[in-house]
Amino acid sequence: MPPACLLMGTLWLLLAALNPAWGSNNTLPLVMWHGMGDSCCNPLSMGAIKKMVEEDLPGVYVLSLMIGKTIAQDTENGFFLDVNTQVSMACEQLAQDPKLKGGYNAMGFSQGGQFLRAVAQRCPSPPMKTLISVGGQHQGVYGLPRCPGETSHICDWIRKMLNSGAYRDLVQKHLVQAQYWHDPLNEDLYRTHSLFLADVNQERMVNESYKKNLQSLEKFVMVKFLQDSVVDPVDSEWFGFYKPGQGTETETLQESALYKEDRLGLAAMEKAGKLVFLASEGDHLQFSREWFDAKLLPYLR
Repeated sequence: MPPACLLMGTLWLLLAALNPAWGSNNTLPLVMWHGMGDSCCNPLSMGAIKKMVEEDLPGVYVLSLMIGKTIAQDTENGFFLDVNTQVSMACEQLAQDPKLKGGYNAMGFSQGGQFLRAVAQRCPSPPMKTLISVGGQHQGVYGLPRCPGETSHICDWIRKMLNSGAYRDLVQKHLVQAQYWHDPLNEDLYRTHSLFLADVNQERMVNESYKKNLQSLEKFVMVKFLQDSVVDPVDSEWFGFYKPGQGTETETLQESALYKEDRLGLAAMEKAGKLVFLASEGDHLQFSREWFDAKLLPYLR
């Protein structure tokens, strides 16, 4: 073997040893976060998506976040564990995983979409490269018309708590969905008492590190489901919401004060071509493999 080839081969092996993300496949690792009522490893949902990605991108490392010590805890925590605590737990997992040191892509489903955005804003190391939000409620929700697990008493109980007082301290601290409940009729109450969403959306003050960290993304992809029966309003999946003071007429991200004042840097990101708005026919999180491969897979390669 010529000396130059031998040198290059040795260098490649050295780099692969130093960076576990290198190897036979140099596709960035993928981190996924499930939605409400789901778990990291459900074979009919997140487990199936993990398998699908691994088939489409041979050799890729896929981490499906488990918040808790067991799958049962992971599911339960999606309803009852403070979101800020969940995000901290996720950040700790990512920081301790040597396979992510070189950076990773992220894909969040439903509430997992906004939770991963919080990870991007709060935890820049290891670096998130592309964030794909699949039906994430980035401006929150004002209603829970159909939550996963409809046969369970949990959904009825959650609705009762949200309707009776989403911004009570006890409800905020112990009900995940209350932490992204956004009441357009009581914006001051929301800004004052929302423990999670009002913070990550810069509603009380502008945290420059949040803005800087989010802008470091190469792409921020948002998927909206056009027949969504779970998210109210569905515009939240593209960062839109109800116009302040009423719960009927919506406005787009570009029409919002958040965008016009550029509190998160989204206007600058759109100008730089970093924001991607995708639409999918169908209900919440309902998509075909063909749609996934055509629309989302290119952002993971």
